[in-house]
Parts: sequence; C-alpha cells; structure tokens
Amino acid sequence: MLAKSVPKHVGAGKGVRAQPMMKNVNEGKGLFAPVVVVTRQIVGKKRFNQLRGKAIALHSQVINEFCKSIGADTKQKQGLIRLAKKNGERLGFLA
Repeated sequence: MLAKSVPKHVGAGKGVRAQPMMKNVNEGKGLFAPVVVVTRQIVGKKRFNQLRGKAIALHSQVINEFCKSIGADTKQKQGLIRLAKKNGERLGFLA
C-alpha cells in the first residue's frame, strides 16, 4: 500500500540560475583605485570606458612589440598579457 503512494519517478525540477556578475573583485582596492573612481565620476562612465579601452589597446601594443623584440612566442605573450591584467587589478587600475 505504501508503494502505491510513493511516486516512481521524482524529478529534480529546474533550479534557478544566478546571473553572472561582471564586477571586479578588487573594486575599490589598490593604490590607484581612488584616482580611477574619481576620474570615472568626473568624465562619465561612457567616456571613461572609451579612454580605458584606448589605454588597454596601447598597452597591449607595447607588450606585442616587446615580445617581437625578444622573440617570445604566442604562449609567452599571452602569459605577459594575463600578468599585466592581474597587476592592473591589484593596483586598482581596473576598479
């Protein structure tokens, strides 16, 4: 009798999935974070992101030229770019 009351198949239902957050974990931290935050407030978010994009592009070009001059391969170049991003986060440039 108990077997009839228990369903044979118990579904796990769909879970609610949290939206990914695109937020810097080091926001507000780092030596240069206050300067970055104040600059963003002064020039506006859109203009600030344009300037940041240009700065990142120029920095990537410098890294690429450096890698060419020392003969570094693509894997080494990608490692340097990742290292530059991590350092930028720690220093607060990406706040």
